[in-house]
Amino acid sequence: MNLKQSPQKNSDRIYLSIVRSYRDKETGMPRAETVKSIGYLDEFLDKYEDPISHFKEVARKMTEEENNRRKVTMTFNMDEELPLVADNRKNLGYTAILKIYHRLDLQRFLNNKARHESFEYNTSSIMTMLVVSRLLSPGSKSKAYAEKGRYFERFDFSEADMFRALSHFAKIAKEMQRHINEQITAFYGPRDTRTVYYDVTNYYFEIDKEDELRKRGYSKEHRRDPIVQLGLAMDADGIPLHYELFPGNVSDKSTFRSVIGEVRRNYDTGRIIVVADMGIITGDNIYYLVGGEKREKALNGYVMSFSIPGAGGSFQKYVLDRSDYCGSNGKPAEEDTEFIIKSRMNAREINVTMNNGKTKKKTVYEKQVVFWSKKYADKAGAEREKVIQKAVAMVKDSSKYTKATAYGAAKYVMNIDYDDATGEVIAKGNALLLDEAKIQDEEKFDGYYAIVTSEVHMPDEEIIDKYRGLWEIEESFRITKGAIEARPVYVSRKDRIEAHFLTCFIALVIIRLLQRHTGRQYSCDRIIDCLNRISCSEEQDNIYLFDYRSEITEAIGKSLGIDFSKKRQRLSEIKHIVAQSKK
Repeated sequence: MNLKQSPQKNSDRIYLSIVRSYRDKETGMPRAETVKSIGYLDEFLDKYEDPISHFKEVARKMTEEENNRRKVTMTFNMDEELPLVADNRKNLGYTAILKIYHRLDLQRFLNNKARHESFEYNTSSIMTMLVVSRLLSPGSKSKAYAEKGRYFERFDFSEADMFRALSHFAKIAKEMQRHINEQITAFYGPRDTRTVYYDVTNYYFEIDKEDELRKRGYSKEHRRDPIVQLGLAMDADGIPLHYELFPGNVSDKSTFRSVIGEVRRNYDTGRIIVVADMGIITGDNIYYLVGGEKREKALNGYVMSFSIPGAGGSFQKYVLDRSDYCGSNGKPAEEDTEFIIKSRMNAREINVTMNNGKTKKKTVYEKQVVFWSKKYADKAGAEREKVIQKAVAMVKDSSKYTKATAYGAAKYVMNIDYDDATGEVIAKGNALLLDEAKIQDEEKFDGYYAIVTSEVHMPDEEIIDKYRGLWEIEESFRITKGAIEARPVYVSRKDRIEAHFLTCFIALVIIRLLQRHTGRQYSCDRIIDCLNRISCSEEQDNIYLFDYRSEITEAIGKSLGIDFSKKRQRLSEIKHIVAQSKK
């Protein structure tokens, strides 16, 4: 029910009444019936400070009371058939996504950015559809548009408008990331950027020809398709901070300063400690972090993995020497069969590229933390055994393998070569042999990990804990490639590719914040599955039947103030939930 204000003919007076909206069964047209006549507005000006607000509240309470006492009698025809083309399923779980979207104030941001543009379509409505569909029904942009009717939204734009908007999104991508950071800080409190996690992954395109962005490079998925590189920085709570795209042939280490530089300049971080894997640890990047020659200033720090097999013989000897390890909780190493650790201070020379392009050796003073874990040793052994079995099979019958299918196992095979025309595995001169020496050389390092850090006063266990947090960013990449299907990418223009990854970034931020709202009890996959299952079908006369409720719906609903518990709801109630999710 709502308040109706009716201007009177030949008079300045306004008549107030409370009406109920409904849909005419015969014509299908919307109608309204008067529930309560109130009187003329001017008659209440002395009685209420704001009569309009007062009677709107009366209408709201009447609706609430009616909902609390209502009972509906429905008659069903058990022989009634569905229309030949019927697809009446609607999703309501998306309102949880809307809630976070509007807490990030993206509608206002996009409306402001579109204010001086010539287009007339609503960019926030387009972005809403793209982000919701990226989380709940990922696929191409055309698929998202075709499925827009599954939500209780009025997406009043054309498919062509949607594609045109992508160019606009690409132009404001960096500003939008900064805006999201500001809104997270404003709503959830200061972000913990004392530790910043950084990693790089790539996404493939099912095309043959390269261009300025989509180039062939080292694919994390071992594909030959052109790729783009994406560098992602994340705060200590696992919420994405900032990303950048790079051409596919750019190395991981070369992306570092651009992304971290943006974070340092525009995200109000103060001093940061960057945690990253060994692919990022170069002399140039370390020198950049610690301040170069200006070491009198407040320095940034690093916690990075260090390759034991790729290190010099003296370091490997230090790692394998068990005489000075300690067990966990201060136990002697010989009494701890699960975990041992040690560390030392070290002055290490790194190669740094100077402004003139020449390389110069510089010394960094760092702590080296080395640990061995039985859990990791068992895992490494089991994973290698699978690869060795493949290598053994290849040695027995190489005709079943090509350069592509031999990947991974080939390193354990001696005399291996490939036919230039077919890519088939062949022997180089002699027969294929299993490289037993290489296997034994690798086995001795199973379970050992090394970390180097500028934080020389930080306890060893805390350094390891910081490094272990890097799995959060790896999990984020898994989510983008799995749950929200960021690849393969179905758009081809550079600006539209950039807009695609912006929508993926926003979707990732929202799902991570939903995890935070539910106390990190549930994986992103389970939350997305849950939101998809909060769906309904129209049962009769604008009454919708829901059939899913779980502990996750309760957790999400409770944390966001959305009631997902009702088995049946009127369309007016559903629209109220949607409206509330946008506040």
